[in-house]
Amino acid sequence: MDRDVSFHPGDISDQDATAIFSASKVAMVLTNPRLPDNPIVYVNRAFQNLTGYTSDMALGRNCRFLQCDQTSEAKVADLRNAVAQGEEHSTVLLNARANGEQYLNALLIAPIHDDEGDLVYFVGLQSEVAQDHQAERLEQFETVMAEIQHRVKNHLSMILGLIRMKARRSDDPNEFKDLSRRVESLQLLYEEMSGATLERNDGKIKLGAYLGRVANAIAYLDSRPGVRMNIYVEPLMVDTETAVRIGLILSEVLTNAMQHAFREQKSGLVELRVSRTDNGGMRAIVSDDGVGIPEDVTWPNSESLGGRIVQGLCEGLQASLQVTRGAVGTIVMMDVPMAE
Repeated sequence: MDRDVSFHPGDISDQDATAIFSASKVAMVLTNPRLPDNPIVYVNRAFQNLTGYTSDMALGRNCRFLQCDQTSEAKVADLRNAVAQGEEHSTVLLNARANGEQYLNALLIAPIHDDEGDLVYFVGLQSEVAQDHQAERLEQFETVMAEIQHRVKNHLSMILGLIRMKARRSDDPNEFKDLSRRVESLQLLYEEMSGATLERNDGKIKLGAYLGRVANAIAYLDSRPGVRMNIYVEPLMVDTETAVRIGLILSEVLTNAMQHAFREQKSGLVELRVSRTDNGGMRAIVSDDGVGIPEDVTWPNSESLGGRIVQGLCEGLQASLQVTRGAVGTIVMMDVPMAE
């Protein structure tokens, strides 16, 4: 049920702010200032709903395509200067949707740095405002964003720190898809948090429900004819930071299986099983009946981007990861200790 909330600076809880952000009301955009013209490399579903532009229509373009003839040149100049200086900035701009309809857009941008302090992305958060309430709504919007911005930025910085990506060629066909998949796992977590009563659950979420959503998203994004995915998850409660890391690991493992396990087969099966161990930890098993990992290949390893991400996340969780050849296909088993 939607709630009519009156916003006042400082009185919004982190949980309420995250729920507002994730409930398809706040659009999120990532741009890459290392590429020519700072193009968009990720948009969430709320952006598509707000603007009418699909991700395929937006990716690779500078955000200025949302502007119209009546957009304030002075505000655009201030925004452009903030980007050039690598600074946070908030404003209200007159934009146009894909169908030409104009709307007022409350916009907040913030730089994202990697663990070496280099600027690697800008995150932009957007929300439509009413003409006669734009000043009030911008203040409300900034208040909400102040409460959740640290969470979004910290999670993105964690991913980028693990990836340690250098400037990529603008024509790299995998950059947009790979980044979108990793950020999408965070979006799914925010949505799961919005549906959970975190205060009643001591700030924890249902890990099984979250991982089920991640697996379904991977099955959709990397779907191919004849390949099925089965998901079996037990009810487990974990803190959000642990959930982020586990979700990202399984996203890499499941994607690896969907993309590489069935290259020589017309059909196949990927299974995800998540259960609690006798000592109170968590065990996740991903198995497939594909061609099997080659005997001379070790994964994860530092030679591949996905391997580096998995290694870093496992170290942060103090988790163990075993990759073996089964009677058919490959079996990946991850054990994660859980503090009571």
